[in-house]
Amino acid sequence: MSNVIVQLLNLVTLVFVARAIISWFPIGPDSPVRPVVDALYGVTEPVLAPIRRLLPPMGGFDLSVIIVIFGIRLLLVPLVNSAL
Repeated sequence: MSNVIVQLLNLVTLVFVARAIISWFPIGPDSPVRPVVDALYGVTEPVLAPIRRLLPPMGGFDLSVIIVIFGIRLLLVPLVNSAL
C-alpha cells in the first residue's frame, strides 16, 4: 500500500514541477497547449494559493511550488523507510 502512495506522491511532485516550468513561458490564449496549462493551473492553484498568502513578498519570486515539493518530499521519507 505504501508503494502506491509513494508513486502517487511522485506523480503529484511531477505535476508541480511541470507547473513551475510552464510558468516560465508566455502562453497566449490561442496557444494549442492552453488546455494543458489551464488544467495544470486548475489542479495546482488550490494548493499553492493558501501558501502564497502566508509567504511574505519575495520580490516577484514565487516560492510556493518549492515549499509544496519540499513538503511532499518530507511526507515521502517515512513512507519509503517503512517500505524497506
